[in-house]
Amino acid sequence: MNTKNIEKRFQVLRTLLAIGIAMIVAFIIICFISEEPLETIRSFLIGPLESKRKIGNIITNLTPMLFVGTGVCLIFSANQTNMAVEGGFFVGAMLATVAATCLHLPTGIHTVVCLIAGGLAGAAACAIPAFLFVKFNAKPVVSSIMVNNMCLYVGLFVINHLVRDPAAGFMASFRFDETAKIGEMISGTGVHYGILIGIAVLIAGYFYLNKSKAGYEIRTVGRNVDFARYSGINVNRVITKAQLIGGFLAGLGGAVEVLGMYNRFQYQALTNHGFDGIMIGIMAAYNPKLLPLAGLFLAYIRVGADSMQRSSDVPVELANIMISVIVIMIVAERFLYKMKHKRIVAAAQKELEGKAEA
Repeated sequence: MNTKNIEKRFQVLRTLLAIGIAMIVAFIIICFISEEPLETIRSFLIGPLESKRKIGNIITNLTPMLFVGTGVCLIFSANQTNMAVEGGFFVGAMLATVAATCLHLPTGIHTVVCLIAGGLAGAAACAIPAFLFVKFNAKPVVSSIMVNNMCLYVGLFVINHLVRDPAAGFMASFRFDETAKIGEMISGTGVHYGILIGIAVLIAGYFYLNKSKAGYEIRTVGRNVDFARYSGINVNRVITKAQLIGGFLAGLGGAVEVLGMYNRFQYQALTNHGFDGIMIGIMAAYNPKLLPLAGLFLAYIRVGADSMQRSSDVPVELANIMISVIVIMIVAERFLYKMKHKRIVAAAQKELEGKAEA
């Protein structure tokens, strides 16, 4: 077995162990908090499958993750910790709202225009940390968090001062034109056609990152920027392009979410969809092929925690504790490091012995 296969196997093992440890932590917390721990655990594990509506909730939770998660895979594969996908998702939903309320276009065309507008807004949000890094070497992990705040307040200003509906009774936009909305795909579940767009984006993202020259450049820059530069790759261009595309996908996800799930824009804070995309990107090791599994897991425990909260005395924040434990264990470089190192050394020795005998 070569080193690459060993690395892949240990990545899977680390993820499974992290999930197992997180589940044990969750069960321990439930046993300490709940008066009926067995019933609470049952509701947490089985609750998401008890009705068609809850299964639909899993899919609707998964839908925005596909967009943001794919964008995160592109950005983070270039070794850029750009968290502005959170703000990009928000302003993508905002600009799609402006297009959905101010423009009056035929069915189909209106939706496409709204989605493009949302994608461009997300790209603009992620372009700011990219520009600051390329021109001034400002670390994107810091600048992107600041950009998220900018996106929030710019978005709220636009919604509350330019397209706010005074008759709504609360801070919300005018209703979307019916020609702009994304229709429900399965009646009574909330599942809309945005899931099909998300799947298409996921497939396109996988082939772009793993099967194209541009994707190879992104991965090369992410693994060794000096080697990429000496190989003739325009590093700054690749970094900027990866973040623009990733931001576009995040903004597109915001547009799909708001047009598919709501009749009007009503967010008053950042939605955390961007951070969900970062979490499943980490769980999937920035491989779009594994994003659906990571996204389904996160969506399932979110719906399970909600079901548990409705039927017991354990709060929904238990899901956030689980995800935090999983992410910490996955990103911990020393977790199972000694075991992996021994396997790699043993495989190398075996290969050398085989060559010596030959």
